[in-house]
Amino acid sequence: MIGGSCLCGAVRFTVRGTPQGTSVCHCGQCRKQSGHVWSSAHVPDADLSVEGEVRWFRASEKARRGFCPTCGSFLFWKGEADDHVSFALGAIDGPTGLRLEKHIFTADKGDYYDIADGVPQR
Repeated sequence: MIGGSCLCGAVRFTVRGTPQGTSVCHCGQCRKQSGHVWSSAHVPDADLSVEGEVRWFRASEKARRGFCPTCGSFLFWKGEADDHVSFALGAIDGPTGLRLEKHIFTADKGDYYDIADGVPQR
């Protein structure tokens, strides 16, 4: 199991099973909400347990973003048609045991950095 929390600790989550799709998103929405990029992995809805209040922001007609209402930590991303939820890799408490699989929305990345880690880009 993997455990994580927001910055203030008001929201805690536990992931059961093996997370999939570890990625870094470079889209404009993730860059604006996180201040740079957003790293995540996803699990089936049933494999994520959350303690504490999560507020959801509908970022588009296709997805919403879950955050802590106390400290503002961006913790979750949920596509409306998806049966899985993405969680922030940066919110994991302790080692993750995961490896990055891909960079996504790289055409939208900021012009102030390069992606040079050799991980596939989409």
